[in-house]
Amino acid sequence: MPTDVIMPQMGESIFEGTITKWLKKPGDTVQRDEPLFEISTDKVDAEIPSPASGVLTEVKIPEGNTVQINTVVGVIGDADGQPAAAPTSPPATQAPAAKETAPPPPPSVPSTTPAKPAALTDVIMPQMGESIFEGTITKWLKKPGDTVQQDEPLFEISTDKVDAEIPSPSSGVLAEIKVPAGTTVQINTVVAQLSSSAGAAAAPSVPAQSTTQSAPSAPSAAPVDAEPSTPEAGERVRSSPLVRKIARDNNLDLRQVPGTGSSGRITKEDILGFLAKGGAAAPPVPKPAAAGAPPPQPAVAAAKPAAPAPSPVVTAGDELVPMTRMRSIIAQRMVDSKHTSAHVHTVFKIDMSRIVRIREKEKTRYEQRNGVKLTYMPFISRAVIATLRKMPIVNASMEGDAIRYHKNINLGIAVALDWGLIVPVIRQAEDKSFLGIARAIADLAERARGKKLKPEEVGSGTFTITNPGIFGEQFGTPVINQPESAILGVGGLFKEPTVVTDENGSDSIAIRSIIRLTLGFDHRIIDGADAGKFMAELKKYLENWSEDIG
Repeated sequence: MPTDVIMPQMGESIFEGTITKWLKKPGDTVQRDEPLFEISTDKVDAEIPSPASGVLTEVKIPEGNTVQINTVVGVIGDADGQPAAAPTSPPATQAPAAKETAPPPPPSVPSTTPAKPAALTDVIMPQMGESIFEGTITKWLKKPGDTVQQDEPLFEISTDKVDAEIPSPSSGVLAEIKVPAGTTVQINTVVAQLSSSAGAAAAPSVPAQSTTQSAPSAPSAAPVDAEPSTPEAGERVRSSPLVRKIARDNNLDLRQVPGTGSSGRITKEDILGFLAKGGAAAPPVPKPAAAGAPPPQPAVAAAKPAAPAPSPVVTAGDELVPMTRMRSIIAQRMVDSKHTSAHVHTVFKIDMSRIVRIREKEKTRYEQRNGVKLTYMPFISRAVIATLRKMPIVNASMEGDAIRYHKNINLGIAVALDWGLIVPVIRQAEDKSFLGIARAIADLAERARGKKLKPEEVGSGTFTITNPGIFGEQFGTPVINQPESAILGVGGLFKEPTVVTDENGSDSIAIRSIIRLTLGFDHRIIDGADAGKFMAELKKYLENWSEDIG
């Protein structure tokens, strides 16, 4: 039975796409999930997998045409019984031809493979945000043959913004896992199938990692022995928006990066691998000298080639473990931030004795009254919000050659997880009370550790607080969370002997509760004087706490 090939929706705000290339021609055999054609939208370039196995019998929309989502762009017929000469692609000016009904296939030899249950429900890779187009399956929570209830967690995914548990779309039996753990696929890819019948307990097992087709990933579409290609001068570089962003952030000319994807497309793996090997943009090619002009003089000192990365020390018994997707994303973002911002840090000692007394006196009643523990983070967060209102430059971000002053304070609170670090955001924190901030911090931290965060709750922050002091450190020098311009690191709370001065000017030594706060700031936007003023104001607010905690 023929299967329609449709133009997919590559995001909530995308309603059309341009077919840039057909990877198969009419008459070619194609496997399910094998790359079939390439599209380009205003946000992403992507390879689209075949929805079924068979023969490409018809190309309805030729290359170069832009069509709306859900438009039928081609037809896949059964492998058996198809005519040898399949119809050719219609010219661009023709209206799409009506779908032809394929002749019934001849009787086939009975297969030893059991037929799939009639009622199957596809489980797809969901879209976890408008700008997210792929995800990595990190763990299957069920195995083939297991019973699963609707909305019960079925598998875990990791994207470049959030880790999440994905619920089952219906109740039934997990009949087949099509994409094993550790594989990255594009949104809307069928990753498993559920059966409504109990007979699916004998369903196929998880496919082996080495044989699984991760069709939406560009490297998997390239032959193993394919040579990477580098675009010639003037040729359009084929890449995705993510690849182009990485290139811009690293001041890299994409024409220098060999692409292993289809038709030389540069994938994310290509550019990250190129940067990891110390790759950099090649110097501009000098223009040919005009006729009769004297030959150019040699430079006084030629630039030294980049030193090769040192070989790692290898010892018997070492274990080499691939990075998780989250670890890889964190690594890339930390390097990007260091390459982007001019990091400077300033450390202030804060006397928290007054706040410690308030907390010790109120914490039990506070939790009973409000259902949330009274920690030090709401105190620090409220002080930060009040200080950011007075000094909006610290709540700003750089945008090209301009500075964007944010209307709202979207406060990021870094949460340490067993498998990495994530920064959920309290949006419009300036509108929340002390109790509202306390509840928001507790809620976001709990859901982050339970992988229950929504994509919109991660990212778009304007200022971040990180609290490594819970592990006992005095202070740290945190890396700025791009595209923000500052981050506050909270050190540990320690009792220390401190010189105190009374109202008569007499000095004495007393035991005080001291923390050290570190402001990491982008010197492109924030001057040292402004950073000092910000920290002095924050210190004053905390040491003279007078706010009602609710």
